Amino acid sequence: MARLFADAALAKRLESTEGYGNAAFVDDQARREPYSGAIRTTIAGTMAMFAGVGSPITQTFCLGIHQRPTDRDMDAIERFFTTRGSPVFHEVSPLAGVDLFAMLAGRGYKRIEVSNVLYQEIQGARGAQGAKGAQGAEGANGALRVRRVVRSEAERYGEISVRGWSSELPEVIPFIQGFARSSVEVATCFMAELDGEPIANAALFMHGGVALLAGASTVPEGRRKGAQQALLDARLRAAAAQGCDLAMVVTAAGSPSQRNSERNGFKVAYTRTKWQL
Repeated sequence: MARLFADAALAKRLESTEGYGNAAFVDDQARREPYSGAIRTTIAGTMAMFAGVGSPITQTFCLGIHQRPTDRDMDAIERFFTTRGSPVFHEVSPLAGVDLFAMLAGRGYKRIEVSNVLYQEIQGARGAQGAKGAQGAEGANGALRVRRVVRSEAERYGEISVRGWSSELPEVIPFIQGFARSSVEVATCFMAELDGEPIANAALFMHGGVALLAGASTVPEGRRKGAQQALLDARLRAAAAQGCDLAMVVTAAGSPSQRNSERNGFKVAYTRTKWQL
C-alpha cells in the first residue's frame, strides 16, 4: 500500500467528506422544515450552508481547498450569509494556503476557534478487525451491546444526544434534536445499550471512501463504561465493510476527545482555524 501523507490531497478528501456530510444535513432539514430556510450552494468549490442563524452548520466548508476564491467569489459567499441575517463563518484547513489566510485577514475576519482533523487508515485499524458485524457487537463489558439504529428510533436517538450534550455544549442544544433526526435519515447511526438501556450513540457518514465519525454522545450516568469505545469499533467495522479506506474525526485542539482518538490510532492531519466576519 502506498504511504499516506498529510498533504493537500488528503485534505481534499477529508474536507470534502465533512462538507458533503453537512450538506446532507441541510438537505434533510430543508425537506423536514421548509419554513427554516435551510439551503446550500457551492461557489468556487466552497460549500456554503445555511441551517438557521446560530446553527453550527451555518458556515462554509472546503474554502480554498479545491479552488482559490477571488474577491468576487468572497463577495458572493458573504452575501449568501448576510442576506439571511447570519454572520459569516469559514472553517479553513492550513492546506488551503497562507495566501487565503491573508485574504481573510484583509477582509476583516478574525480567528475564533481551532480544531484538529485526525485520520487513520482503516486497514489494520483495531476496531475494523474481528469477525463480529456492527449489527449486534458486544463491548468489553458483556452487558454492553451496540446496534444500528432504525429510522423509527429517531426520537429516542435524539433524546440520548440532548442528554449527552446538555452539560458540555448547552449552546447547541436547540439544534441537537434536529441534528439527531437528520443523522438517522442521512447517516449510519449506532446506539450502545447497557443492560438493555440506551446510554450512548454515535454516527457514521461515508463519502468517497472516507468514514466521518461524528455525533458521539453519552448520557452522564453511562460514562466510563466503555460505550464510546464499543461505538468506535462498530463504526470502523461498518466503514471497512463498505469499502472505506480512511476514517476521520474532528476534535477541539488538545481536548480529551483528541487524546482518546490518538489512543485509538488516529493521527493529526492538520489544525484547522475557524474565521468570523
